[in-house]
Amino acid sequence: MDLDAFVAEHQAEWRRLEQLSRRRRLSAREADELVVLYQRAATHLSAVRSRLPDPALVAQLSRLVLTARAAVTGGQGFSWRAVGRFFTHGFPLVVYRARWWWAGTTIASLAVAVAVGVWFTENPDALAALMSNDQAQRIVDKEFVSYYSDYAAQNFAAEVWTNNAWVGAQTFAGGVLILPALWVLFTNALNLGLMGGLMISHGKADVFFGMIAPHGLLELSAVFVAAALGLRIGWAALAPGPQLSRGAAVGYAARTGLLGVLGLVAVFAVAACLEAFVTPSPLPMIVKDAIGAVVWLGFIAYVLIRGRAAEAAAVQVDVEH
Repeated sequence: MDLDAFVAEHQAEWRRLEQLSRRRRLSAREADELVVLYQRAATHLSAVRSRLPDPALVAQLSRLVLTARAAVTGGQGFSWRAVGRFFTHGFPLVVYRARWWWAGTTIASLAVAVAVGVWFTENPDALAALMSNDQAQRIVDKEFVSYYSDYAAQNFAAEVWTNNAWVGAQTFAGGVLILPALWVLFTNALNLGLMGGLMISHGKADVFFGMIAPHGLLELSAVFVAAALGLRIGWAALAPGPQLSRGAAVGYAARTGLLGVLGLVAVFAVAACLEAFVTPSPLPMIVKDAIGAVVWLGFIAYVLIRGRAAEAAAVQVDVEH
């Protein structure tokens, strides 16, 4: 398919569709013409994406199709039903389809964290090179626990939510180039292992795991999912597969990844509330850990059950659906 010939052949139809889409009043014949031209333009957009992945033309036709769709349907306002469907179908399906990716990011990150933690536990001289004994003891005795209660819970929750969303955004965006996302994951695993090694080497393993588990299970899982969604974009550029062109594969991975990240904002909010209200609470440690475990298992079950159901129902997930 020749791009210039394709544009020359259909340019008049697109121009007419744009004119009709911008009119506030249409006759019956013009309304019928609008529907026909809209359907043709949508077909043209699909053909261009699969055969002629020209970014400028794809952007032009996408804008035209969206404008025409709004004119045909009358546009869509905010709908709680749409929000509900996103969380019952769209978001879990996106995360479910990326399950092997976030399983990989989870295993790799935890392996690094454990290795670093074991290294620092068995090599106290390495810890001593990073911080003084007084600083280490201050963290173990007070700062590690007081960190979660130094500020008002609602303020701390907002701060944690913002920070975690930023980390998730970094891992997602960095996944496009692969290495930046891996670096963010590595540094997070390094910090987790360092703190774990410090606490365990000072006989505070129960405090470390007890304070991390209530919020950390969900929080870290969300970061791993964000990284997985980003890495899928980078991998699509390297290995688009036999069914899509490289541009189409990257575009689809990016659009669905953005939907997944949008859902993760809510997950990070839940994790922030756990960290601000449950982790520093006076509840017994086992109760706090149980709450964190139940919430985390609920998230995993939600993704697997709802995602599998949406997959079986052949739900289509894209920003244009």
